[in-house]
Amino acid sequence: MSTDEQAPLDPEELEAAGAPVTAEIAPTSMGAVHLTVADLGRSLGYYRTQIGLALVAEENGTATLGAGARELLVLHEEPGARPADGYSGLYHFALLVPGRRDLARWLAHAARDRVPLTGLSDHAVSEAIYLRDPDGHGIEIYRDRPREQWEGRVLELMTTIPLDTHDVLAELDDPDSDRFDGLPDGTVMGHVHLRVAAIEPTVDFYRDLGFELMAQLGTRAAFMAVGGYHHHLGANTWESAGRPQPPPGHANLRHATIVLPDSGERDRVLDRVGGRRDTPAGPIVEDPSGNRFVLEVADA
Repeated sequence: MSTDEQAPLDPEELEAAGAPVTAEIAPTSMGAVHLTVADLGRSLGYYRTQIGLALVAEENGTATLGAGARELLVLHEEPGARPADGYSGLYHFALLVPGRRDLARWLAHAARDRVPLTGLSDHAVSEAIYLRDPDGHGIEIYRDRPREQWEGRVLELMTTIPLDTHDVLAELDDPDSDRFDGLPDGTVMGHVHLRVAAIEPTVDFYRDLGFELMAQLGTRAAFMAVGGYHHHLGANTWESAGRPQPPPGHANLRHATIVLPDSGERDRVLDRVGGRRDTPAGPIVEDPSGNRFVLEVADA
């Protein structure tokens, strides 16, 4: 198993401090992430064989992938698009697997099949594996520790120590031969972590949207959530302080998705946040760094 020692530390790998506030948004989850890629065939090969997502649909240079019946990732081909390092945009999207044995099965597959990794971390609230796709988009595959172990104590507990890979793999009878058939049904988009130009306006925007601030690392990173989760949204200036969205011709985050329980809650959120743009996928809101989210309704 290889790691990229030159990759920057993830801000989730730093101790954070902040003051939780009361959220106003109704129970919410994260939906599909839409990305631009340079070569759709290359990306499909990577996400199907190395990450373990299943192809749901492909048409006219766009492909949808998921796990079970859930759509998680939509890839849009733009031939020749370049990696978007150093700009505001996506830092990583995070696929949350149902349990520790699922994480162990994915880790064993990565070891056997020599999937390049950029990090292996224990955040106390979760255990996480980091990597990057061929276009430089960041990916996290993780599992949560039982909620009763950290709920109400995110600020106190959330930190980073090296992941005990031997203990994770001990979940399997034989890591060398345990079958990997892709990410399991029940895998969801656990959170989305953004590159932003500045932290304070980002926190203000998402708090207006209804998220609560769970932890903040000064002007460098912040973690926000709904319903006491450790974070549905992360934001950092690690590589992007003062930087705009990438210009045309880059492999970028087209938009991510926030799933609200009903149209009434979506209307209340839109009233709070102000500016919006209506699209066939639903209304889009844009944070101060130009990161876009479609507001989707679960019961639509």
